[in-house]
Amino acid sequence: MQQNVCERRQNGVLVVSGSSVIVQHAPHAKPNTKELAALTLGAIGIVYGDIGTSPLYALKEVFNHGHLPLTPENIYGILSMMFWTLTVIVSLKYVTLILRADNNGEGGLVAMLTLASTAVKDKPALRGKLLALGIFGTAIFFGDGVITPAISVLSAVEGMEVAAPQLERYVVPITLVVLTLLFMVQKHGTSGIGKFFGPITALWFIVVALLGLYHVLQNPAVLAAMNPLYALSFIADHPMLAFIALGAVILCATGAEALYADMGHFGKLPIRLAWFSLVMPALVLNYFGQGAMLLAHPENVANPFFEMAPHWALYPLVGLATCATVIASQALITAAFSVTKQVIQLGYLPRLRILHTSEKETGQIYIPFVNWALYGCIVLAVIFFGSSGKLAAAYGITVTIDMMITTVMTFFVIRFAWKMSWMVCVLATAFFFAIDLMFFSANVIKVIDGGWFPLLIGIVMFSLMMTWKDGRELLSSSLRSDAIDLRPFLEAVFCSPPLRVDGTAVFLNADAGTTPNALLHNLKHNKVLHKQNLFVTVRSHEVPWIPLKNRIEVEDLGNDCWQVILHYGFKNEPDVPRALKLLKEHSVFLDDMETSYFLSRDIVIPTMGGGMAPWREKLFASMHRNASGAAAFLNLPTNRVVELGSKVEI
Repeated sequence: MQQNVCERRQNGVLVVSGSSVIVQHAPHAKPNTKELAALTLGAIGIVYGDIGTSPLYALKEVFNHGHLPLTPENIYGILSMMFWTLTVIVSLKYVTLILRADNNGEGGLVAMLTLASTAVKDKPALRGKLLALGIFGTAIFFGDGVITPAISVLSAVEGMEVAAPQLERYVVPITLVVLTLLFMVQKHGTSGIGKFFGPITALWFIVVALLGLYHVLQNPAVLAAMNPLYALSFIADHPMLAFIALGAVILCATGAEALYADMGHFGKLPIRLAWFSLVMPALVLNYFGQGAMLLAHPENVANPFFEMAPHWALYPLVGLATCATVIASQALITAAFSVTKQVIQLGYLPRLRILHTSEKETGQIYIPFVNWALYGCIVLAVIFFGSSGKLAAAYGITVTIDMMITTVMTFFVIRFAWKMSWMVCVLATAFFFAIDLMFFSANVIKVIDGGWFPLLIGIVMFSLMMTWKDGRELLSSSLRSDAIDLRPFLEAVFCSPPLRVDGTAVFLNADAGTTPNALLHNLKHNKVLHKQNLFVTVRSHEVPWIPLKNRIEVEDLGNDCWQVILHYGFKNEPDVPRALKLLKEHSVFLDDMETSYFLSRDIVIPTMGGGMAPWREKLFASMHRNASGAAAFLNLPTNRVVELGSKVEI
């Protein structure tokens, strides 16, 4: 029998037993004033970069396509809609409600997915649907990850057109140069320049607020648009125009998901403090300042953000805006690396080459394939669409899909994990879901104009993820059907034992309790057995972290053979040699120089009439063949690894 692994902490409990994981939440330690200030500044730089650059294009896109006349009534109505979008979607939904749904201190769609799926683990059918929905949301994130850097940097560089219209033809080339440099430096990490992100973004918000304040003071009456009656009146008088406008209004709230995704880095309090003390006031002032300026100078509608600035400040403002958009893009690229690693840990993507860019921060990683795949798609978007206005048509659809998925997941978390009543759960989520659905519906009509681009990326990613997941299940099923139980096999071997050689053999095995193919090949070809034999299975669980003291599970099989199970959360860094050092607590001692690691390298052979469509089986075989080696992923010493291959039909 497998022994249970249990962790008791002062503020919470994490229980791992077999494949089940139960998590009770441990509150963050309250930071002191100095730590809180540092965390808040860091949150301003990382969490709010995306939403902080929305003033560059959000209000402009509402009026730029000619659907909505630029009248005072319409300006008041749109400003009111933007203010209440920030209030309801960001302040109430994300900052107040969603931040409460932490998975052992971590946030983000992957954390929410695992929290919701764990809460309904006794309902397999529902759990399967939630997993598929959550993975689809994660796949859609990659589509958002393409559009955000493209539209942000492009809209910043477009400010040059206001200063010097003759520079218009250089906007796209300069944008591509900035993005190319950004992606080229990713392999070096951000540990050296990351400390400047917070101050630069804070300066950006201060400038944004001052620009807006100047124009608001010219026409203070514009603040009346905070009254929701202006939004309701606009919707009642122009329902179709208001519906179309929603597709652009939501741009003021893009980046709201980052509030939740970065909770594990900064904690709830710094994120909330940054939002209410600086970010939201700055955004509201700027949007209302743009509105006040348009009331006086409607001819500036082509680019109201940069038109707010005096002519002497345009070039410095373009430079600061470019820095802010690069920081926002950097945060999203880093998030793409992190999400990819988590999805790999959960078993929805093949292993990829992951490089660490910092010796101190384990979370700072670089994934070359993801970096250059993102870069290629972003370059295509910039060249194909050519302006932030055209890119805005592609923006919004993926954002609203993720918002709806987050709301759905929240319902299952508060109902089944927090055990709240049906009425409370419905009231807490139905209101937000209705609003999310309205924004999503308004963006559906933009699919033909460009929304298909990020949607296509998301669908392709979802197909890859589900193909990998289903293919792995087929592969495991095929291996299990031919597998030999480990304990009876060892008993048979030791009836007439082969020659025992010095050292320790570590056999990596996907299924605990079965005989690894590598052991069979070793006995067949080498006809020897090491003095110590470890049969190691690595398991990833649907929790962010499993601490080192709960890493290992050991079962003595006799004759100096042990079954070892290593437990990792989806944010843990798999390190088999380090984990095996814990065996000394069980009187099993390993000499690094006398330890060899044996892996089975399976070659997948697609067959007709299998469990997946032929094209999916061929795709899985290709993904499996090109996956990064298990040795690097598990941090095994390269000079002590032996790989033995076999062919497996699916």
